[in-house]
Amino acid sequence: MVYRRSSLRRWLSFALMATLKLFSQLCYRGRPTWLGTEPPEALGEVRLVVFLNHTSLFEPLLIRMAPWHFVWSLAHKVIIPGADVTLMRPMTGRLLKWLLPGVIPITRQKDESWQHFLQQVDDQAITAILPEGRMKRANGLDKHGNPMTVRGGVADILERLDKGKMLFVYSGGLHHVQTPGERLPRLFKTLSANLEILPIQRYKANIEKRPEGSFKAKVMADMNQRLTQKVP
Repeated sequence: MVYRRSSLRRWLSFALMATLKLFSQLCYRGRPTWLGTEPPEALGEVRLVVFLNHTSLFEPLLIRMAPWHFVWSLAHKVIIPGADVTLMRPMTGRLLKWLLPGVIPITRQKDESWQHFLQQVDDQAITAILPEGRMKRANGLDKHGNPMTVRGGVADILERLDKGKMLFVYSGGLHHVQTPGERLPRLFKTLSANLEILPIQRYKANIEKRPEGSFKAKVMADMNQRLTQKVP
């Protein structure tokens, strides 16, 4: 079930994404690097987007690297969990809701809000997640001074998906554009990211070969390894 949104909101979302893409292409340089054997043309089969190395609320600027057909698909099909405290901010929250009409508010706890989000996950939607669940500060840690690690929510999503492919976006970080707490971004910087597409079934089959006990532990260990090794 694709999360319900009106035609007007889908078109407005695409218009905002297109504007952001054009702005990013005009004001920033892009340095995407494709990893693995799956070609960029496989984006049409993507059902899960995993964004690693969450450093800034300005990461939507990386949409400059997406082809137009994928931008169209995101506007129509993407669902993404968003922190309720962020979505309640007067300006930031309102902008995110219009840019991403499929954003679903969740709390910091694994409660009914997370279960509600999981109920929207299926093979028809494009599910996106930032599995670290919080932003890296300028010192390389989260706002509480803890190391950045992946949480288990992405494993819950993978348990509900068996078809299609997943896109890993390994961000090079955007602290040189905007660090948490700063209001305005710096222009004319280079945005870098490594990109990798994997079939979901193959990924899950390979995960089962890991030594960790549970499926969730295996996924978290793999994602943390990717966060360390594949970020540019």
